[in-house]
Amino acid sequence: MAVNRVPVLKRCRSLGLDPIYLGIDKKSTRQLKRANRKMSEYGLQLREKQKAKFIYGVLEKPFRNYYEKADRMPGMTGTNLMTMLEMRLDNVIFRLGFARTRKEARQIVDHKHVLVNGKQVNIPSYQVKAGDQIEIKEAKKGSQRYKDILEVTGGRLVPEWLDVDQEALKGTVKEAPARDAIDVPVNEMLIVELYSK
Repeated sequence: MAVNRVPVLKRCRSLGLDPIYLGIDKKSTRQLKRANRKMSEYGLQLREKQKAKFIYGVLEKPFRNYYEKADRMPGMTGTNLMTMLEMRLDNVIFRLGFARTRKEARQIVDHKHVLVNGKQVNIPSYQVKAGDQIEIKEAKKGSQRYKDILEVTGGRLVPEWLDVDQEALKGTVKEAPARDAIDVPVNEMLIVELYSK
């Protein structure tokens, strides 16, 4: 599996991204030493794509597949793309507050701690649907790990398209999120322009 070993805060600085979107509370005090060059149109489009890939932890090939699927769906391609990324199982676990970061959510899914509609799912890219019940396995609920996680994520706002019971570590997907319900600072229209060349 490909692993990006660039430090997270360094990557955030280079993309002009606030680490809070990744679930990280640290702030970097360093300033980026960048020449005052105007970025080309292609550069802007590429940066938006890299930002989306970095936030959701998706590599190039799966990201392109998401784009092609979104393009075939009815409606706006950019909105479809963002909705599909948001409906990934690892992202939903993060949004429900069962993980501090999306990377941790991915690990929780990989380690077979998650049940979707009562069935064990260990695929982070699994697409959840409206009405799906998501919960942490009964055997894992009492572990210290989840107590620590809930301590950190307890005050985090859960999006309105999700319903959560944090005490029982259960959640329900009420509906697919609309674009205005996705608080990710990505201009998806630039990604569409980049791929449609």
